[in-house]
Amino acid sequence: MKKIVPHIRVKNCKEQVEYYRDIFGGEIKNTQLADGIDMFKGHEGKYIHAELHINTHCILYFADVFDENIVSGSNILLGPDFDSVEEITNVYNNLKDEGHVQMELQDTFWGAKHAIVRDRNNISWELNYQIEIS
Repeated sequence: MKKIVPHIRVKNCKEQVEYYRDIFGGEIKNTQLADGIDMFKGHEGKYIHAELHINTHCILYFADVFDENIVSGSNILLGPDFDSVEEITNVYNNLKDEGHVQMELQDTFWGAKHAIVRDRNNISWELNYQIEIS
């Protein structure tokens, strides 16, 4: 297996992918609207695909929710590994701003800074920064 690419379905995808870009950084690419596609008639203005390229190794795929009965975030936990204490702290603070902290950012027994936050879209993020021991 080369990699696993998370596909996140949210309401108001355009707004939400911008929200995650503001938290994680990166660039929004390859957006595709439902407009003009017969199978998505009635869903004009919604994204059927968008990508957030955080860096060359981290890409998140997004799409609008078309089935209003979906329970968002109930069965997914995303686990980014960060490059610095500053980076994990910044992302943690931004996610918890409109979210719910499930585990405070803290030092762990495995030598990492670690936290779990459920964001405003009910998606849980297991944040981790492995501290390098010199």
